[in-house]
Amino acid sequence: MNAAGGPPRTPGADGEGAPALCPPLDLAYSGNVFIGASADLAGASAVIYGMPMDWTVSFRAGARLGPARIREVSVGLEEYSPYLDRDLSDIRYADAGDILLPFGNAALSVERIEAFVRRLFQAGKFPLGLGGEHLASLGPLRAACARFPELRVIHIDAHADLREDYEGERFSHATVIRRACDLVGPDKVYQFGIRSGTRDEFRWARAHTRFYPFEVAAPLQRVLPELRDHPVYVTWDIDVFDPAHAPGTGTAEAGGITPREGFEAVRLLSELNVVGFDLVETAPPLDPSEQTQILAAKLVREALLAFVR
Repeated sequence: MNAAGGPPRTPGADGEGAPALCPPLDLAYSGNVFIGASADLAGASAVIYGMPMDWTVSFRAGARLGPARIREVSVGLEEYSPYLDRDLSDIRYADAGDILLPFGNAALSVERIEAFVRRLFQAGKFPLGLGGEHLASLGPLRAACARFPELRVIHIDAHADLREDYEGERFSHATVIRRACDLVGPDKVYQFGIRSGTRDEFRWARAHTRFYPFEVAAPLQRVLPELRDHPVYVTWDIDVFDPAHAPGTGTAEAGGITPREGFEAVRLLSELNVVGFDLVETAPPLDPSEQTQILAAKLVREALLAFVR
């Protein structure tokens, strides 16, 4: 493990000799793009990128197919958001495709994602990641922590993800927020919507993180004043939504929020200095109705319009 709380790094992962990840798309392979996205990375204020991995998923796999299908169904969206009174034509954003990740190698996958997002930050771009399992979020979280020393992390999820290890593995979709706590300190991690975890996770969260279980919008509104002076990274697991609205996810949990509450949460987050966002755990094979993928695409539209100036 390295000093920042991440998996061991391979030489050149983010320093001299690292691959030119941005703006050249030498690690991208997706032919589909999110609705309205440009191919002009240099002129974009925000860059969408995919993190197609589900190497540590412990129940139902398929999240590695999420980024591509979210892009594909986005064609059915209107570009105007009545929630925010903004249109995608108001902003400049590009879609870099999916990052090429080594199948089954979680540590190296996270390193490659981190290196890619570091390049985006260096180029002054807002990174918007599509997962992929939640461990993939450790890459952009490490990049954001290095870029913004006073970073706060907002975690919106059904699960606490605070295990110290899961089946002996410290780097897992079940441990990713514990690793985020290692990076920024648990008192700088704000958790919303959590309704599943071990007794020890809930006890640890109540003692260490800023923990607001079951709800999202109402507690978020209460803490906005203390977050306004800090850069904020938002990591959002699609399973925070009730399975009635988002059944296509690896570990669905009953009792979740509605899409309306989710869109209200994005509107509230627009009042903060959000410096990066990811949406993870959409698993298209588990939802032939595609309502999960469509909801995910709409949430991405709202995030673009809320966070990109």
